[in-house]
Amino acid sequence: MAEPHATTAGTEVAHQAPVEPTAWGLTPTAWVALAMIAVIAILIWKKVPAAIGKALDTKIAAIREQLDEAAALRREAEALKAEYQAKADAAEAEAAAMVERAEGEARTILAKAEADAEALVERRSRMAEDKIGAEERAAIDALRAAAATAATAAATKLIAERNDASSDGKLVDSAIAGLIR
Repeated sequence: MAEPHATTAGTEVAHQAPVEPTAWGLTPTAWVALAMIAVIAILIWKKVPAAIGKALDTKIAAIREQLDEAAALRREAEALKAEYQAKADAAEAEAAAMVERAEGEARTILAKAEADAEALVERRSRMAEDKIGAEERAAIDALRAAAATAATAAATKLIAERNDASSDGKLVDSAIAGLIR
């Protein structure tokens, strides 16, 4: 990969790979690994994993507590929902019962009104018939009175035409004789 470079003398020299520097016989990769081991050892010596675990356990406990609180709130909400649903169902049933009672009362009032109307019509009809009957009787009585008056006038006229003073005397005598008997 490396191409030979030309030199001024015209001779070719092969290019060699660079040499990594070392300190106390360790390469940079070894030094990085050694530093990582030292950091991990210090973390373990200072009990950082235990502290992280304790912090995580505390966070887990807090989350569990929040979950338990949320579950309790959910149960309370479901209980309230069930309670209000029961109240709504009861109110709906009561409203239906009220509507049914109102319809029953309306039917009763309607039936009573119809019966009262029929009774009123019957009573008014009877009153009209009675009034018509009274008017008929009054008309018949007036007709009879008129007939009696006309008959009396006719009889008076006939008697006056047929009877004279002498026949009147005989008629009066016979009427008196009829009364004595």
